[in-house]
Amino acid sequence: MFKIGCHLSASKGFLHMGEEIVSLGGNTFQYFSRNPRGGSVKALDMEDIEAFRAFAEENDIPCVLCHAPYTLNPCSKDEKTRDFAFRAMTEDLERMDLLPGNMYNFHPGSHVGQGTETGIGLIVELLNRVLRENLKTTVLLETMAGKGSEVGSRFEEIAQIIEKTDMGDKLGVCLDTCHVFDAGYDIVGDLDGVVSEFDRIIGLDRLKAIHLNDSKNPFESHKDRHEKIGEGSIGLEAVERIINHPALKELPFYLETPNELPGYKKEIELLKGLSK
Repeated sequence: MFKIGCHLSASKGFLHMGEEIVSLGGNTFQYFSRNPRGGSVKALDMEDIEAFRAFAEENDIPCVLCHAPYTLNPCSKDEKTRDFAFRAMTEDLERMDLLPGNMYNFHPGSHVGQGTETGIGLIVELLNRVLRENLKTTVLLETMAGKGSEVGSRFEEIAQIIEKTDMGDKLGVCLDTCHVFDAGYDIVGDLDGVVSEFDRIIGLDRLKAIHLNDSKNPFESHKDRHEKIGEGSIGLEAVERIINHPALKELPFYLETPNELPGYKKEIELLKGLSK
């Protein structure tokens, strides 16, 4: 089954998101755990969660992806920022366990001049504090474009974080097509080579989800500006190869393109038509 969805607003609850993605033609979705710029979370609605679980089973929604807020930076210089990362991730993962078998994605963060090695150490420190044996959620590190002092634009950096984390078995990777293209991985001209490099450095068994986005910028620009599918530097032919690649086609794909819901509906229909 081709698993395709987009980013939805969680303001009206899980059942609403489930109904919305089905109306758009999709069968999975991503949502923010809280305001993407930070802040507190809404009170839990257990009736809504139970209603969604029943709806998901009836409508073949196999998984959902929760995205941490953009302000979550575990390798910041600022102790208060790191403390927010700990509190937010701890709280988010406790809530995610009410939807077992799903995934939680976060940006590794920016080391803001401390250096990549220090940044990786701080990320590992956070993960060692929040991961636990009975965790039912897979935590995903997102591949980044490499703008500024971002950690995670190279596969080697992601691999180091996983290897150094005590409970690395709880970790996976979300590959963002715009990010890796902007970071210098040629998914347009050498997709097989990039997939092989990922497998060699991280391992394809770690790849759990894909953010499917075109890029407004040229290859290796380190800019991170998403574009609608087929309208950017990656292009529709490359996207078609990505969603049908033998190593990728069974993964869930999440659109984060600059669209409103009607635009997502068109893209989902387009991609379903291209999937083989």
